Amino acid sequence: MAKVLLVEDNDVNREMLVRRLAKRGFDMVVAIDGEDALGVARNEQPDIVLMDMSLPVLDGWETTRQLKDNRETAHIPVIALTAHAMIEDRNRCYAAGCDDYDTKPIEIDRLISKIQTLIHRLSR
Repeated sequence: MAKVLLVEDNDVNREMLVRRLAKRGFDMVVAIDGEDALGVARNEQPDIVLMDMSLPVLDGWETTRQLKDNRETAHIPVIALTAHAMIEDRNRCYAAGCDDYDTKPIEIDRLISKIQTLIHRLSR
């Protein structure tokens, strides 16, 4: 069972994604802001991070940069989750170190496919 760190400040979005991904067999851990996510990622060592980019305290772009700059967490793939759907937004996510990108509202089957692809690619 893959451990997923969901970084999401919106209660409704967080609860919905936790419920739907746990139902599909993922072990879920959560953080509500970027600063919290850094500690949870170090302590929990998730298989993947789902990163909301518009976060309080420390935004998703800076949080991802810090995760990727830390040797304890650099190996963990990050999927950006954002309502910003322009090509510039996607490029900004990749420039911050995200391994993939998905737009809100979340299509759960598409997101699960991306999660499984990244986890499988890294387990080789």
